[in-house]
Amino acid sequence: MSDVASDPLETALRLVEGAASRNVPLRLVGGLAVRYLTPGYPPRVRDRQDLDLASVSSARARLTAFLVELGYEPDKRFNAMYGHKQLYFSAPDGRSVDVIVDRLDMCHIVEFVERIERMPVTLDVSDLLLSKLQIVELNEKDAQDVVYLVGAFEVAEGDEPGTIGLARVGAIVADDWGWWRTLTQNLDGIAGLLGDTHKHLVPDATSFDPVAQLERMRRHVDDVPKSMKWKLRAKVGDRKRWYRVPQEDSHD
Repeated sequence: MSDVASDPLETALRLVEGAASRNVPLRLVGGLAVRYLTPGYPPRVRDRQDLDLASVSSARARLTAFLVELGYEPDKRFNAMYGHKQLYFSAPDGRSVDVIVDRLDMCHIVEFVERIERMPVTLDVSDLLLSKLQIVELNEKDAQDVVYLVGAFEVAEGDEPGTIGLARVGAIVADDWGWWRTLTQNLDGIAGLLGDTHKHLVPDATSFDPVAQLERMRRHVDDVPKSMKWKLRAKVGDRKRWYRVPQEDSHD
């Protein structure tokens, strides 16, 4: 565990497996999750990549004890203040380990506390995709992750694990105009990039056409019945900010 040059994915997978042996739910999120789920695509790897993981508040004490046993150093001040939503550790090899708890709360909220068991190693594919599509100022690496996921997993009716479930996506946007606004902005933006200047983001031999998949999601989120709350907020539109500005909580 102390090899500075070790592959962060291998390290993260060992943690997920070890946590499972303790009955502690721990899942990959972010770029490592996308890399694990799309092994046939060119990996997006960077030096000294941190470990991004997810767990649930009911397992927080057991997860902390497990990581401490392995030599991970908790940021006690940070974890005491923010442990209800995020835990932070320093790994023996110097990497940072961030564990989001129960929900991803950035520009919008993706709740996963009741869904963490849907897949054995990563968060559910739909939730991973939503974690990217909730970003208002999407950068190229996040757009790449979106393309990888929609190229590898089917956009399908319902909400089956291992698919991009339209029921899951639709339920989130049907009551929240702001979520719909950001989601559609990103769906349109990425589809436009792929048809114009960023065709290189599409890997060879995708299982599904990324643009067609994005367009199917777009049609669904437009067609899904909206709540009165959604309709009232839609009248305000862009005149009022519809998203949160993510806060960076400092570590020791």
